[in-house]
Amino acid sequence: MLPQEIVRAKRDGQPLDAATIQDFVRGITDGRVSESQAAAFAMAVFFRGMSLDERVALTRAMRDSGTVMEWKSLGLPGPVIDKHSTGGVGDKVSLILAPMLAACGGFVPMVSGRGLGHTGGTLDKFESIPGYRAKPDNELLRQVVKEVGCAVIGATDDIAPADKRLYAIRDVTATVESLDLITASILSKKLAAGLDALVMDVKFGTGAFMQRFEDAEALADSIVTVSMGAGLPAVALLTDMNEVLGRSAGNALEMRECLAILRGEAADPRLYEVTAALAADLLALAGLAPDAAAGRVMADRSIASGAAAERFARMVAALGGPADLLEQPDRHLESAPIVRPVFAERAGFVGAIDTRGVGMAVVALGGGRTKTTDAIDFAVGFDDVAGLGDAVGPGERPLAILHARTEAQAEEAERRLKASVTVTDAAPERGPLIAKRLG
Repeated sequence: MLPQEIVRAKRDGQPLDAATIQDFVRGITDGRVSESQAAAFAMAVFFRGMSLDERVALTRAMRDSGTVMEWKSLGLPGPVIDKHSTGGVGDKVSLILAPMLAACGGFVPMVSGRGLGHTGGTLDKFESIPGYRAKPDNELLRQVVKEVGCAVIGATDDIAPADKRLYAIRDVTATVESLDLITASILSKKLAAGLDALVMDVKFGTGAFMQRFEDAEALADSIVTVSMGAGLPAVALLTDMNEVLGRSAGNALEMRECLAILRGEAADPRLYEVTAALAADLLALAGLAPDAAAGRVMADRSIASGAAAERFARMVAALGGPADLLEQPDRHLESAPIVRPVFAERAGFVGAIDTRGVGMAVVALGGGRTKTTDAIDFAVGFDDVAGLGDAVGPGERPLAILHARTEAQAEEAERRLKASVTVTDAAPERGPLIAKRLG
């Protein structure tokens, strides 16, 4: 069928079979489908939607548009597993979770992405490590996963190339928000990683991509249903992003926070709880633990024993980073020249946070991107960030400690941070951190 006829069929609400979808996606990859035809298809899907069978077919076709990783030939003694997050501000879970899972017997080829807009990217955090090879060749990736148990990397150009082209088109045609296309975009890359099990962290709240709980729930349900329909067991947790996750936002600062946790130092309770809960469910789903409760015990033990820290250190060294990063982070991670507290204008409690605004304050410092070609300043951001219910005020606990490169950037970020935090006379009630589990 001609590309325009496929677009016409979807525009008119007709069902598309798997072979037709496969042919269209193949055309996106090899150039037979023009940019305008791909844009028209995305818009037709946006308005008409897709059935479950169509979503599964689109996801599989996008997976098969490039290389699909194969792990059986390595004879790994455990399952190949991974996690994906829909992103947020201060979301540094992957930095702890990947070595935690490896220490518990999993093998984790974690293909991560860069930040864009208010959300930070896992890949940017790892690129704050000098020498770290974020895009190793396939041979090195397989070697590190086999020998260490985890490798946090970026997607190479041959992983789901149809998704890369279609996403770029969606980005400029106001079709990014399509639930069908989001599902296929996320899962095509995870399926291409050759996984045995997947856990999803789907966030809701002021710092999330899907701010309304109902929208996040619909996305989580779609991802779990399509993933299982495509043969990949999956579970999803809906987690709160109405405040920064952890106590830092900014690439090197978040790396420092996670290194401290891996060393056994006190962790922010919300950050650790999300990380351990995702690990517990995934370990159970993959058969490494009899149930989530046992998985949680294994996850906690991996931190307490230092096993997760050891995996992290070996991974960084194997991918070109410094061997002593864990022990001497300040020797290797960049620091900003301007460091100062930001205080609230009046005393009270943090009653509400526009978490997206906090993320945009990091962008104003140079620590994030508004377009994919922007360079990142790894040193800047905030740490010791106040959470909901914390008592703040002039001369008391600050809203955060600001790390900036220039005075002009510092002033703009300080203004944005203050505008993002509402101070109230009474502490608010926090909602549940993990609101729902699907799968």
